[in-house]
Amino acid sequence: MIRERTAGPILPPHIEETISAIADLHAEHHRRATPIQRVVERSVRLVGKPRFIALLTLFVIVWISLNLVLSRYNLAFDGAPFQALQDLGELLGLYITVLILIFQRRENELLGHREQLTLELAILSEQKNAKIIQLLEEIRRDSPHLTDRHDPEAAALSVAADPQAVFEAIRERHDEMVAHVDEPEVAAPPKDVS
Repeated sequence: MIRERTAGPILPPHIEETISAIADLHAEHHRRATPIQRVVERSVRLVGKPRFIALLTLFVIVWISLNLVLSRYNLAFDGAPFQALQDLGELLGLYITVLILIFQRRENELLGHREQLTLELAILSEQKNAKIIQLLEEIRRDSPHLTDRHDPEAAALSVAADPQAVFEAIRERHDEMVAHVDEPEVAAPPKDVS
């Protein structure tokens, strides 16, 4: 879906299509959010603003000041060491932590979709590059003005990579690395210092 742009630089259609595809991915992710997820997202955005820390600091100062003033008249609702304020802070910290974890989980879904899109585009680009190299090699072989020669590097690059084979190779290399890291270090035998 190509959207009309009213301002900004004129971009080639394929760039506009790519930008629209990414915007559509984000819009779809937002549309699929439940009302609770939207509340969580708004809450995390609110907590992440400098205004929140300023308001929180102001709240703590007012709480402590009010209790210090009221303590002179034995009316303090949370006297020093302000245990209720500490409990409220711990509860707020717990809620903020849970909200951030929920928000992060949802953002990880979007990140996974973007990673999948990037991977698919990389595979497609690799296949296109291999096809271009094949066509150039055909032109070189068929052209009477160019000397025909065997180029092993061009021949290798003209074959599109098998994504499954690449995945298996990456997984094997990763497993080897993990196995190597998990091996216990063997201490060198002590040197004889006689």
